[in-house]
Amino acid sequence: MDKILFNKMEFWGYHGAFKEENTLGQRFYVDLEIYFDLSKAGHSDNLKDTVNYADIYKTTQQVVENEKYELVEAIAERLAAKILDSYLLIDEILVRVTKPDPPIPGHYQSVAVEIKRSRERANG
Repeated sequence: MDKILFNKMEFWGYHGAFKEENTLGQRFYVDLEIYFDLSKAGHSDNLKDTVNYADIYKTTQQVVENEKYELVEAIAERLAAKILDSYLLIDEILVRVTKPDPPIPGHYQSVAVEIKRSRERANG
């Protein structure tokens, strides 16, 4: 299946299980793979036959920067559901949310959650 990729979008959010994370905030990276048939847009060269990249970015930004969750898993689920609900052309979406430098013991470059949801699963 065809896909559109959004790579390493960077946002500042106030998510986490610790009070400091909710107060100070931190960076989050989001990657999206959006699956649907791109042939109509490829032939027509018309924006109405695809999804608007700027709109997808704004939707992602709104969730990460304006909502609060304790878990990265919850951010990913919210993004998947909101994008699938908003863009009927999309059949399936993969969402990866990365939290760089998490406040956990040991040395970690990052932790990430990756989920894949389809229109059937999102609505059923």
